[in-house]
Amino acid sequence: MQRSLEQRMAIKFCVKLEKSAAETIPMLKKAFGVDCLSDRQIFRWHKAFAEGREHVKDENRAGRPSTSSSDDNVKHGKESSRMIEIILTHILSKSAPQNFSVTV
Repeated sequence: MQRSLEQRMAIKFCVKLEKSAAETIPMLKKAFGVDCLSDRQIFRWHKAFAEGREHVKDENRAGRPSTSSSDDNVKHGKESSRMIEIILTHILSKSAPQNFSVTV
């Protein structure tokens, strides 16, 4: 995330210097190498800054966050995992041969 913010700042700087998107791309590729944004993303950000966008951070998106961990979620996950272990142990102990052992 930090790396893309740096690149967006560089794109914004190039827009202020009146560099075209085509001129901006090779400069970013040289500066950021393999971590460089795609040409398409550079064009998109260049256009946004040229049209007056000021901030470099992503817009807030509607919907559920892609990652969400809280103490309650972690606790629920651990409880679910333990319950699955108990159920599987029970199933395996009923269907497994007598000499088969299950270690949890």
